[in-house]
Amino acid sequence: MEPAQSDPGRRPGTRPDPTADERWKARFRAARVTFPEWALDAPQRCLYASNASGTVELYTWDRDSDTTRQVTNRPDGTRFGAIDPDGAWVWWFDDESGNEFGVWRREPFEGGAAEIAVAALAPSYPAGLALGAGGLAVVGRSTDDGTSVHLARAGREPIAVYRHKEDANVAALSRDGRLLAIEHSEHGDSRHMALRVLRVDAGGSHAEEPAAVGELWDGPGLGLRAVAFAPSSGDSRLLVLNERHGRWLPLIWDVETGAQRELDVDLPGDVSARWYHDASALLIAHEHHARGELYRLDLDSNELTLLPTPRGTIAGATARPDGAVEFLWSSGAEPPAVRDVAGRVVFRAPGAAAPASVPVEDAWVDGPGGRIHALISKPVGASGPQPAVFLVHGGPTSQDADAFVPGVAAWVDAGFAVVRVNYRGSTGYGSAWRDAIEHRVGLTELEDIAAVRDWAVSVGLADPDAVVLAGASWGGYLTLLGLGVRPDAWTVGVAGVPVADYVAAYEDEMEGLRAFDRSLFGGTPESVPDRYRQSSPITYVDDVHAPVLILAGANDPRCPIRQIDNYVTALAARGAPHEVYRFDAGHGSLVIEERIRQVAAEISFARRHLGVN
Repeated sequence: MEPAQSDPGRRPGTRPDPTADERWKARFRAARVTFPEWALDAPQRCLYASNASGTVELYTWDRDSDTTRQVTNRPDGTRFGAIDPDGAWVWWFDDESGNEFGVWRREPFEGGAAEIAVAALAPSYPAGLALGAGGLAVVGRSTDDGTSVHLARAGREPIAVYRHKEDANVAALSRDGRLLAIEHSEHGDSRHMALRVLRVDAGGSHAEEPAAVGELWDGPGLGLRAVAFAPSSGDSRLLVLNERHGRWLPLIWDVETGAQRELDVDLPGDVSARWYHDASALLIAHEHHARGELYRLDLDSNELTLLPTPRGTIAGATARPDGAVEFLWSSGAEPPAVRDVAGRVVFRAPGAAAPASVPVEDAWVDGPGGRIHALISKPVGASGPQPAVFLVHGGPTSQDADAFVPGVAAWVDAGFAVVRVNYRGSTGYGSAWRDAIEHRVGLTELEDIAAVRDWAVSVGLADPDAVVLAGASWGGYLTLLGLGVRPDAWTVGVAGVPVADYVAAYEDEMEGLRAFDRSLFGGTPESVPDRYRQSSPITYVDDVHAPVLILAGANDPRCPIRQIDNYVTALAARGAPHEVYRFDAGHGSLVIEERIRQVAAEISFARRHLGVN
């Protein structure tokens, strides 16, 4: 870590509970699991990710024998994996040191040597993967030349079925392997995708790219997402999410007849869906005001039935062939577990559960673009103005929710009130709220964060002389931008893997993110230079006065290291107080002890520069 260039004098503060240090570390070390995905034709075989080994890796779970097996074991962890419908093979993405550039490997579910899944395909960034029965695979690849999609079967040369210079993604494969859905941005807007369905002959040898069976695009500013084809052979119905009514809602598109059925789901907020195993109903996931619910939508009667789930966040759900509905649940206070709607815990990570934390409180603040939803977490027994940290979420197409987050709990245990703002740009509050940041990137989000900051001071929640602005990824970007745009508002900054110099970031980042940026800004840095300049933290670097800690991954393809170095050089040139924490990974670390070191450095930096005892 590079040394700080200043260290203010101490000031009175509340020392955290002496047991807090081990408690927050125990939350990170406690084993957690993602929602187990099951093989369509072998539902007892599941795949999930976990940190149980100390690094996030992939694991299989055989429900019949209730046995698990660690599949991957790599120094920097493994991000992406899938299981095929037969339950015979596990696929995982093999990159180098977290750079997200690599090849797919596969190995038998029961274990054995891993092999390169499609040896003829050169390394790339992943652009989706769809696995069919009998070893069929559709592999999406992203490079500086754009996106290509390849049909592959073991023992045969892969066939290119799609190529385009704009961003695209493999979205869904029909159960019989005849139909392939691709999300694409050939119209030039990767934030609002269109759909194309191709008829692919898995046993043939295409000399030309296959013709489209169906095209669906709702026009500028309206996105589409392909969820899955109906789960039976010969069924050409594709479950799609659309934004025709200002929020995500499901529709069923029969791609061969062209018929569309918009589903009447009278719920506020965004809605997503999955098929029940017999396609008689949809499992509806309803996301509203940072919390989740589940419903069953009968497709014959259109009856919507609420399923019992605790108050909190649902991070994955499925309707299994036996009719059971299972989901991964947590809340701000309680750690995650896989449950069913009967109230049973179906699957829990091994070892001791993570220590509980405090529940979140909701706040609604009037802002320049409408009411802003914020989540507040406070130390037990806290009263009066507190040192406060504004933890800004990434994305920007994401949101903070009433979910168990070890990083939030760590700041609470350190004596901070934690404020999380679902600023304009966040998901879960409708399409207009999410898209309000376009062409005025960063500055719009900061208006909302600043409004909540001023509210927190006015109501006596936050000490105005002890307010930390912190976040990672897009949150790190907004941290650096906020420190320069409104330097009077923030006492300390902590920016993890941020965009710091937007033009240099655009030059070095992966092509999929360049496409995202073009959609967000309305063009390239060459075509709309003023927008990039106004939204780039390095433009305001000379106005930054708060001490700032910057965490940077050496192999980060999303927020590359050169543009961070440019910003740090500019800080150093004027002797501005800063520290840099460099780590040998990509866009964040999957190694738990490294994450603990990073969080410890963040909290220590903030407490030291606030003068908190």
